[in-house]
Amino acid sequence: MSTFLKVLLIILIILVVALVVLYIAGRRLQKKQAASQEQMEAAKQTVSMLIIDKKMMPLKESGLPQMVIDQTPKMMRRSKLPIVKAKVGARVMTLVADNKIFDQIPVKREIKAVVSGIYIMEIKSVRGGTIEKPVNKKPKLRDRLASFVNRKQKELDAEEKALKSQKAQKKAKK
Repeated sequence: MSTFLKVLLIILIILVVALVVLYIAGRRLQKKQAASQEQMEAAKQTVSMLIIDKKMMPLKESGLPQMVIDQTPKMMRRSKLPIVKAKVGARVMTLVADNKIFDQIPVKREIKAVVSGIYIMEIKSVRGGTIEKPVNKKPKLRDRLASFVNRKQKELDAEEKALKSQKAQKKAKK
């Protein structure tokens, strides 16, 4: 057996082991997420609040309690989170919003939202108006590439149809 094949076999074995480890880790994380989602669903409640401010900011600068910052994984501490400052009752609180609804939250308006702890899960209603749908932003690179590929594929299909029809016409003339 040549050296090249041995190296290739070792690399292949390492890749298979890495894939198995990632699969097992992914399943564990998926189970943890499902359990935490159940806990959040059990603790959710509808609250009326006045939104003061909303920003995407790092966890350390967000003004959340130190206990919350300590409990987050080290990798998440540097990432930016959708932070909302709201007046709930007589208290001004710092809350974390879901990424899906962050753009829909109006500033300086009163809303009714479903909250679980310090996490805003969804918006029920906005006082004096309707819930605004987020404006479509510039398409991502993946979407632009997919549309480009689809457009070129349609052009190729049209060219192939034209060539087939030309060949059929030539055969009919003979």
